Amino acid sequence: MSTASVVAGAAARPGGNQLSDGAKVFAFAVMCVGFFIALLDIQIVSASLRDIGGGLSASQDEVAWVQTSYLIAEIIVIPLSGFLARVMSTRWLFCASAAGFTFTSLLCGWAWNIESMIAFRALQGFLGGSMIPTVFTTAFAFFPGKKVVVAAATIGALSSLAPTLGPTVGGWITDNYSWHWLFFVNLVPGVFVAVVVPLMVRIDTAEPALLRTADYPGIVLMVLFLGCLQYTLEEGPRWNWMEDATLRATALIAVVAGIGFVWRTLTSAHPIVDLTALKSRNFALGCFFSFVTGVGIFSTIYLTPVFLGRVRGFSALEIGLAVFSTGIFQVLSIPVYTFCARRFDLRWLMMLGLALFGLSMWSFTPITHDWGWRELLFPQALRGFAQQFAVAPTVTLTLGGLAPNKLKLASGLFNLMRNLGGAIGIAACGTILNDRTNLHFLRIAERLTPANDALAAFLDKVGRHHALVLGGDATRGQEAALKQLWSLAYREALVMTFSDAFAVIFVCFVLATAMVPLMRKVAPPKGPSRDAH
Repeated sequence: MSTASVVAGAAARPGGNQLSDGAKVFAFAVMCVGFFIALLDIQIVSASLRDIGGGLSASQDEVAWVQTSYLIAEIIVIPLSGFLARVMSTRWLFCASAAGFTFTSLLCGWAWNIESMIAFRALQGFLGGSMIPTVFTTAFAFFPGKKVVVAAATIGALSSLAPTLGPTVGGWITDNYSWHWLFFVNLVPGVFVAVVVPLMVRIDTAEPALLRTADYPGIVLMVLFLGCLQYTLEEGPRWNWMEDATLRATALIAVVAGIGFVWRTLTSAHPIVDLTALKSRNFALGCFFSFVTGVGIFSTIYLTPVFLGRVRGFSALEIGLAVFSTGIFQVLSIPVYTFCARRFDLRWLMMLGLALFGLSMWSFTPITHDWGWRELLFPQALRGFAQQFAVAPTVTLTLGGLAPNKLKLASGLFNLMRNLGGAIGIAACGTILNDRTNLHFLRIAERLTPANDALAAFLDKVGRHHALVLGGDATRGQEAALKQLWSLAYREALVMTFSDAFAVIFVCFVLATAMVPLMRKVAPPKGPSRDAH
């Protein structure tokens, strides 16, 4: 069946459930393309911020907002997506999201200064973010019963593969073309998705009347809560948390708005986010597991490039190639997971995935200053395999038992927890790198005393070498030797801190693995709700 015939056939039929199986697979695949590029853009610029800053004459603090603005906007719109899907219908929300994401990608590539780039990136995150939770709703509408296992495996793979590949793809594009193409690369797939999805995906109808009864105070509180929380988490490690007046203010606003949002959501007749879904044990635990996997995926994506850049001095492309093994092994694990998911209880597969993810974090802890792609291969390969077994069953177990009328609002909350876990994980790792490096450096320095014979021999040897290079000046030679000693001590302190950070993530996965037996075996809803079609 050709692509043209699939689209034409779909357009002739009014209901998504009247599509043939092949047409459903094609429509879902098209939505997955939009889902993938929206997730990819979270990290695609991370390895190229220096190039973007140079091109736009921006400082390091300014260019950091290229990433922060996107994340703040995306984390705000994700929980709103369930409400917007009911107002606009799933297909038109996804179409508008894909079109907006594509147009703002073009604007980002055309940005003329850092201010315009930050504004366009915020719009890109806000307009494109709705593609992420909407895919979950469509998967359960298109593929009932056991078929949803493959759909969940695909979503699970893409949701962890995209941010993993982001630095690799971004580094390669920047090195071979320019940073502008980090955004222009979205244009063709974005237009394709925006055109095809409204022709094929018809699983519900629009309800614009919901705009009259929407909980607008709840929306305002949610925006304040998530926006200020994300800003505090992003900027906290750089500005030493509560020592900064702006961070104190945003943290306070986040706490007050968060309490107000929860109260408003629980008391409103028409809440924007369905917190009552948390009464389901599986959904509550699933959100927790989504949070922990977000911590693991995003924190590791943050730590590994920082280590390779600061300790090894790798370029953006070299960093991308060094972390590429995670994506390869995750792709290879998809058929293995699909085979196992049809034969074994998903709870035990998830337990295996979380345990292996924790083991991969532990295998990072012996890290030394000379680790490169060879030494990183096993921990990253294990993480890639574990990601598939940790994320995919979580999707099915968490969302598979919800009725369709709850699924739209609940899927936004589920996705929010993964992104929130990533934000908190990265913030925690940044704080660990700042604080523990100083601690380790002081402990190393305590042992570097004149009584240390090995130290005296090192300074003598290196000092004489530098003195020869500097024309026989012994004083300058000793100063150069001391500077080299300081650099070596700082490097080792930094490496020890990376080990600490991976150990903390390992503990998170140990706790998550121990909680898996609390999950119940998922049973799909007995029948569709009124608004399922």
